[in-house]
Amino acid sequence: MDLVKKIKRHKKIRSKISGTDKRPRLFVFRSNKHIYASLIDDIKGKTILTACDKDLKGTKTERAEKIGEILAKEAKVKKITSIVFDRGGYKYHGRVKALAEALRKGGLKF
Repeated sequence: MDLVKKIKRHKKIRSKISGTDKRPRLFVFRSNKHIYASLIDDIKGKTILTACDKDLKGTKTERAEKIGEILAKEAKVKKITSIVFDRGGYKYHGRVKALAEALRKGGLKF
């Protein structure tokens, strides 16, 4: 993936979305080996929840699904039911899609 195109896509996405304490922004970062996800309140500038797949086993896509399930459970504990999805400039397929589908299965709306 061309880095310049990814940065342009991410800037375009971030200009339109923002997270609040009631509806935080879910930010996704995908490296070659791992995937990271964070729920962020942009108004206060605080990270509410974060998760990564460093301690999990399985394929990259399976680990992304597990991260989605973990974040959905933790968000329910904090009484978060709705989020804004920030795919971080990545295309919506593969690991990013698996993470989003797992979050939807876990009960989060976006």
